[in-house]
Amino acid sequence: MDNFDLPPDRAASIRRAEILARKINLLLDTIRSESGQPFEYNAIRDTAQEQSGYYLSRTRWSLLKSGKEQVIPDEALRAIAQVFDVNPEYLLQEDGPLPEQVEAELELLRSMRRAEVRSFAARALGQVDPEALRKIAQILDESA
Repeated sequence: MDNFDLPPDRAASIRRAEILARKINLLLDTIRSESGQPFEYNAIRDTAQEQSGYYLSRTRWSLLKSGKEQVIPDEALRAIAQVFDVNPEYLLQEDGPLPEQVEAELELLRSMRRAEVRSFAARALGQVDPEALRKIAQILDESA
């Protein structure tokens, strides 16, 4: 059975869970805790409890990250948004601008990957004249 066979409200609920999971996983991949480490469940639970008074159970967190359909209380969305310092509406928007911190982290990752590709190309090509290396770098930057 695919989403076309589902009642519209059920299909929308499934889609909402998928969008939320994608946003949560993007935040987990890009935003670090105050200690500079990736967020772990315990830190998320504790921060949500401290900042908003919402207890985020391990089960709910696991379901949210995996995109399992469920009733998601508004309090849970607000608590998660506070943990990651994003607007709660961002968590449910399919499109729309990325939070500034996420965009900055993604740009940093893109820059690091381009630098790795340039370095690899320089090593693989061996002795290449500097002008050729500049042209290769320009092509890599344009394709990013």
